[in-house]
Amino acid sequence: MITDDAPKSYAFLLLPGFSTLGFSCALDCLSLANHHPSGRKFYRWRLLSADGLSVPAYNGVRIEADSGLTELERHETLIVCAGENAGRGSTKPVLNWLRRETRKGMDYGALSSGTYTLALAGLIGGKRVTTHWEYKTALAEMLPDVIMEDSLYTVDGRVFTSAGGAASMDLMLHRVRTDYGADIATWVADQMVYTAPRAQSQGQRLSLQSRPDVRNPKLLLAMQIMENNLEDPLRPEEIAGLIKLSTRQMERLFSRYLITSPKRYYLHLRLDKARNLLRQTDLSVTDVCVACGFKSLSHFSKSYRATYGIPPGSEASDGKVLWSDVDKT
Repeated sequence: MITDDAPKSYAFLLLPGFSTLGFSCALDCLSLANHHPSGRKFYRWRLLSADGLSVPAYNGVRIEADSGLTELERHETLIVCAGENAGRGSTKPVLNWLRRETRKGMDYGALSSGTYTLALAGLIGGKRVTTHWEYKTALAEMLPDVIMEDSLYTVDGRVFTSAGGAASMDLMLHRVRTDYGADIATWVADQMVYTAPRAQSQGQRLSLQSRPDVRNPKLLLAMQIMENNLEDPLRPEEIAGLIKLSTRQMERLFSRYLITSPKRYYLHLRLDKARNLLRQTDLSVTDVCVACGFKSLSHFSKSYRATYGIPPGSEASDGKVLWSDVDKT
């Protein structure tokens, strides 16, 4: 229902490497609402950066900020927009500013890996949150008290988080609906030619069942078993037994549908998890080795180099801000 309240205010904090898609989807929801035939101005906003200057997105596009880390009003809603290398932009001044401003009691949230920044600031402990799936493993490893959800967006009290990308549109349409009712939110969705806004509980990626290259139910089950057992890998014969096939039959399924072997597919899943942990956390190479089910550090290092072309130690130190070093930044 439309009320006579003043426009609701948003402050977008842009961190270097932010996603232009996620940011634009969120901002356009607010902007389009202001073009409603009622003539009502529903929203206003301002763009912030750490230094008050323009901010480069991950694709090189630069967005001009309205100001630096200025003082916010309690009625404003704060959104942290990030993308690649969120840790690099999560400097001590940024984190201290986030802690100070959110103490005012405002709603605050994040798009994509901005959830990572909120975590570094200590603002989402014990909360249900989501983030882009590439950052989910890192947050789960480093913050066991944070409840990670594989959803498009989550809302937990005054904290909201989104997977970013097009999911930012789903989150903001939810907020428009909460602010002004379903009619306004539907009008905005129509303007965006977004005919079927998604529920927050929907998963971020296509399920295994939706993959066009996978149709065999026993293969799907084997793949799911592998994904659920990365830290303590099962032997091929154990997986085959669980799906009630022989090891040879399972190997033929992987070869036919995925053009690889069960062993290589399983190894890729574990190495992919390792790469995310090395890039996004301050876990040591040894800790990552254990967390991904490798019994030998030398085997882990050899497999990693063979797959990605660099040793895991180089990946771990490649231009990121470590969780334990944030207060020194």
